[in-house]
Amino acid sequence: MSRRALRRLRGEQRGQEPLGPGALQFGFRDDDDAEEEGPKRGPGGRRPRSPGKDLLSPLFLQINIEDLEEGPVVNGERSDGLRTEAVVSGSKRKSQSGSAEPRKDGEVDDRTGPLEQSNVSGKLRKKKKKQKNKKSSTGETSENGLEDIDRILERIEDSSGPHHPSPPPLSSRKHVLYVEHRHLNPDTELKRYFGARAVLGEQRPRQRQRVYPKCTWLTTPKSTWPRYAKPGLSMRLLESKKGLSCFAFEHSEEYQQTQHKFLAAVESMEPNNIVVLLQTSPYHVDSLLQLSDACRFQDDQEMARDLVERALYSMECAFHPLFSLTSGTCRLDYRRPENRSFYLALYKQMSFLEKRGCPRTALEYCKLILSLEPDEDPLCMLLLVDHLALRARDYEYLIRLFQEWEAHRNLSQLPNFAFSVPLAYFLLSQQADLPEQELSSAREKASLLVRQALIMFPGVLMPLLECCSVRPDTAVACHPFFGPNSEISQPPALSQLVSLYLGRSHFLWKEPAIMSWLEENVREVLQAVDAGDPAVEECENRRKVLYQRAPRNIHRHVVLSEIKEAVAALPPDVTTQSVMGFDPLPPSDTIYSYTRPERLSPVSHGNTIALFFRSLLPSYTMEGERQEDGGAEGLDHNQGLNRLMLAVRDMMATFHFHDPEAPHEDHAEGDGEWD
Repeated sequence: MSRRALRRLRGEQRGQEPLGPGALQFGFRDDDDAEEEGPKRGPGGRRPRSPGKDLLSPLFLQINIEDLEEGPVVNGERSDGLRTEAVVSGSKRKSQSGSAEPRKDGEVDDRTGPLEQSNVSGKLRKKKKKQKNKKSSTGETSENGLEDIDRILERIEDSSGPHHPSPPPLSSRKHVLYVEHRHLNPDTELKRYFGARAVLGEQRPRQRQRVYPKCTWLTTPKSTWPRYAKPGLSMRLLESKKGLSCFAFEHSEEYQQTQHKFLAAVESMEPNNIVVLLQTSPYHVDSLLQLSDACRFQDDQEMARDLVERALYSMECAFHPLFSLTSGTCRLDYRRPENRSFYLALYKQMSFLEKRGCPRTALEYCKLILSLEPDEDPLCMLLLVDHLALRARDYEYLIRLFQEWEAHRNLSQLPNFAFSVPLAYFLLSQQADLPEQELSSAREKASLLVRQALIMFPGVLMPLLECCSVRPDTAVACHPFFGPNSEISQPPALSQLVSLYLGRSHFLWKEPAIMSWLEENVREVLQAVDAGDPAVEECENRRKVLYQRAPRNIHRHVVLSEIKEAVAALPPDVTTQSVMGFDPLPPSDTIYSYTRPERLSPVSHGNTIALFFRSLLPSYTMEGERQEDGGAEGLDHNQGLNRLMLAVRDMMATFHFHDPEAPHEDHAEGDGEWD
């Protein structure tokens, strides 16, 4: 054999020295690995030997399979020193074998080398697959073990106490007023409707430099806003008891001075004065809300919404570290004027979201407002939450709220809940992805509840059909139970609630399937009335007792809703009051933390005619006759002044004074000469 063949057999390269004679004494047989990879042993306990196989197999058996699996692979090769070690060990083995049998085995190796290498590589692959199977089997056994542990725990719970139903899923275990942060962002809902590319296509990437101090959940700061500086608004924790935390906003002395300037600007009846105030205090909340209403009245919806978002951002930056929007355990007392701005800002933002076509986000804001004071409900959000849930097609939430709160809040006595809940059951029964049994039970529940609603509120049917442009049957229109007498005989407070519900949610009943379902139940109600069902008389007596007068929070909700039919049904004692956009119908038991200092109104420093008309007002007082008690009485005088100022505003605007010293303007057509 040539020297080149010997070097190839020994794994040497040109220029390498041969190994010493001591290296020839090492064995190259690994019986354990040979037992795993080789064929079964013969009857004599020895494996059949093939020429060349005993020489090549130890070269690959020295490579650790675990190292092959753990090392990273780059372009089909290991990045570590594993291959080098294998070559070195292989060269040593080959040098030993080559020195022992240089002639015979070398010739066999030259012919059978590639074949044996492919066989050994196939065995390595099989061994890797075995180890992967072992790992997967261990993973399955661990999962089975976890399942067994769960079963054991369930058996222990069943044996230790009485049987309880299985716990509901995580979504239903949350508080009914739980708010999710992701649903407070309208972009989340718009992406679901139109896709992320349509929503975020025109938005530019954020700059690296942070202009605003913190990330907020309610609004996203805009680059067009003034640079944020703390306006003097903060929040403090009042008390924590029974798992509830009561908070309150606070005004610093600087913010109080800005608030006094704002009240003076409102009394001046000039929106430009508020604009001037916002130039010096760009994040004053009440000024932003009042100017937002002025922009909305002028049909500048984009600017109105932007001002409300800026007000929300200002208040969110003042949150206490423990104040949470989502927990449902944080409370804000509406009797404090500092807290009312947050309620009103949330309500206005919710209204903009609903008009924008984001009912799911508006529902989340509604739950947030309701969670701030659920017992008192100062803005009466229970008159709106059902409408938003139906528009967002969140029927399960509306049904759950009704089931949990019916016992202690009597939600079925409100016309909106009495009709919206059966409508939610019916719409739920129209979904095809539910089992047949659930669909039939939902349909039966819907029919039962709508019949109860029609018996309790018969004056809803005819106005509802009129709003939906549906002509009722003669038997229904001429029946005394659903006739005109049902609308006339109901109390004024109930008429106001019915007008509010129909003005807001009548379009939800326009579908043909809903109308046919309603028609079936109306006929069954007429049959029950003709049969003398005692429930009819019982409901009539309850209507006379329960709806004598609506509370103040319902009046406040009607004013904020701006639904014409409901506003027209307000009592005279509410319509004669001045309603300010930054504080509509304040509570009678208001808690004042500071009072406005008494001073002369700016009107008194005007001309003589303005002072004369002001002296005709019943609330006019001279400078020396000012009362020293501030507080609520001083604010009542200011409200009286505002009411009468509205009456004389138009008359004052008709006075024009001619200044003889003012230069006369030349006529546009006065280029020629006049004789």
